[in-house]
Amino acid sequence: MDNVPIPVDPAVLDAVAQGSYYAPHSVLGAHLGDGSVTVRTVHHLADSVEVVTPGLTVAATHERGGVWVAVLPLGEVPDYRLRVTYGDQATLLDDPYRFLPTLGEMDTYLISEGRHEQLWTVLGAHVKRYTGPMGDVNGVAFAVWAPNARAVRVVGDFNFWDGTATSMRSLGVSGVWEIFVPGVHVGARYKFEIQGPGGNWFQKADPLARATEVPPSTASVVTDRFHEWGDDAWMEARPGRTPHTRPMSVYEVHVGSWRQGLGYRGLAEELIPYLRETGFTHVEFMPVAEHPFGGSWGYQVTSYYAPTARYGTPDDFRWLIDQLHQAGIGVILDWVPAHFPKDDWALARFDGTPLYEDPDPLRGEHPDWGTYVFNFGRREVRNFLVANALYWLEDFHVDGLRVDAVASMLYLDYSRKDGQWRPNQYGGRENLEAIQFLQEANATAYRRDPGIVMVAEESTAWPGVTAPTSGGGLGFGMKWNMGWMNDTLRYIREDPVNRRWHHGELTFSLVYAFSENYVLPISHDEVVHGKGSLYAKMPGDDWQKLANMRVLYAYQWSHPGKQLLFMGQEFGQQQEWAESYSLDWWLLDEDRHRGLQRLVSRLNQVYRSEPALWDDDYTGFEWIDASDGDHNVISYLRKGPDADGQQRVLVCVANFAGTPHEGYRVGLPFGGEWEEILNSDDESFGGSGVVNVGPLLAEPVTWNGRPASVELRVPPLGAVWLAPRAH
Repeated sequence: MDNVPIPVDPAVLDAVAQGSYYAPHSVLGAHLGDGSVTVRTVHHLADSVEVVTPGLTVAATHERGGVWVAVLPLGEVPDYRLRVTYGDQATLLDDPYRFLPTLGEMDTYLISEGRHEQLWTVLGAHVKRYTGPMGDVNGVAFAVWAPNARAVRVVGDFNFWDGTATSMRSLGVSGVWEIFVPGVHVGARYKFEIQGPGGNWFQKADPLARATEVPPSTASVVTDRFHEWGDDAWMEARPGRTPHTRPMSVYEVHVGSWRQGLGYRGLAEELIPYLRETGFTHVEFMPVAEHPFGGSWGYQVTSYYAPTARYGTPDDFRWLIDQLHQAGIGVILDWVPAHFPKDDWALARFDGTPLYEDPDPLRGEHPDWGTYVFNFGRREVRNFLVANALYWLEDFHVDGLRVDAVASMLYLDYSRKDGQWRPNQYGGRENLEAIQFLQEANATAYRRDPGIVMVAEESTAWPGVTAPTSGGGLGFGMKWNMGWMNDTLRYIREDPVNRRWHHGELTFSLVYAFSENYVLPISHDEVVHGKGSLYAKMPGDDWQKLANMRVLYAYQWSHPGKQLLFMGQEFGQQQEWAESYSLDWWLLDEDRHRGLQRLVSRLNQVYRSEPALWDDDYTGFEWIDASDGDHNVISYLRKGPDADGQQRVLVCVANFAGTPHEGYRVGLPFGGEWEEILNSDDESFGGSGVVNVGPLLAEPVTWNGRPASVELRVPPLGAVWLAPRAH
């Protein structure tokens, strides 16, 4: 029996001792030799080390630079532990280098191919348990993609931020580094210590971390999922839903400033009753992925897989979504795959080279935001982002993603001057790799998670944003209608006496309203950066401002497309939004502001109950009169099925003039009795009470090319919705 340890080159031992060897597991741990087992371990400054097995204990000898070695007279590798003594303190430890890789060959193959759709299950930090003759072993498997690194170590509060004894092994051409560290538990803070190609060491947060410290601290945090979902009914029904043919009224929320100090769980307690009261079908959260600077509102992300720790744990965020689903409310999450900040502890130059960012300086940096642009042409980077989308949809049950800044991804010359951008291979300005990424992300999301919705915030006239990828489209389900928003807000800011000269801005959206599947957004972007609140944009005194908002919302809710309103605008928030302050909830003590909120609740109530407003925008809209600019009035039909499958028609009349129109005749598609189902000027909404009471009998008077018509009281800065009267 050979008691001589398996020999190792002294230079390799030195590198292992320093934690700078790319294959530490080939030296450390237990290795079967000719009739014996050699065990090596790194313990700097230890007084003694012993290898303890179920049947014997063998003293190790110090070999070189903190490396200890023992030879076990055994014919196979046993289960073992290490008894390490410093002074008079002896500790029984497990050996990180006795474990097989926690990623399989299929995992590394899929990562190399950029096709691992559940990347978060293999990279990052994962709690694991192993069993053996000497008992269970609990710890954490760490894995990170750093293909250009010379060496990688995991450091944390479990090893006093000294990674020389927890250096990771390279898993070959996949570029993945891995180690299982026994004794690490949920809550442990960690980072990866990377030796770049130039030999310098630096620490990085884990790109696949699923939890982080509270900013401004930057360490990643080991976590696990303990939440037990209670939204089974919602998730079982989700694949059968088609958002395009369902009501979708979205309330956009910034978690930290809706009401400050609530956190994820506190928000659930207060937001859900509020959403039920106001009637929104969905809530859209501005980005919650971890971000170092609160003033970025979440749009400069450093940890794409971790909900920000500012408001609680990942399970707290799951609980919020779970409670929303159980209340019948869908959840959309803002997602930012276009760019990321340059913080040196995060994704930037991750392994000492441009890894996640495009290495071309004319493509890899965003001039407006001072951020890096992802390298969409690299398959592993696309995989990182596609899997991230799936992570939120699947691990957090999110029902849709609103993709931020799509235009900045599509165009190589976005916000760049001549000489600051490089054309694609065909000489064009289109970012072909970003297009491919968006198509892949959308197609994969819809394939894996039917019933969800991918929404593009895209501000240009790029064709086919919501066309299927099979036909060359980008494959989004919906697109924000920025044209409608810009034109409408420009129109509504005009004093009513001037609006006749801007009538085209009000009606132009219907020229292209059916070219894409649209969401009509009045978002946070319109109430920041000196733009003032929506209330502040409105002309006139307080009553007129709120009346303008009421008629705007009635127009928005009846216009083809889905609805989105930023928090606070439903009650007439007066101050410009700031992420560091709560909304002006005290305004609801004033009846006029409470009235605006009542109107939004009523709009949502009618909207949800009337398929004519959402079932099929293309076939469900007809102008009655788009040309009455002299009166600042537009009128149109909305059509859809009723409960019996028969066609139901609504008539919408919106008056943007500051004066009422008495006896205003409107053409109707048929005669009979009609009734007013909504009037934004109702006194309960804070209006002046110019309403139409009782049944309205349509006369056989041809008007607006229609066979029947009715004379209405059309309120100032008000909208009227009519429906055939039920008998």
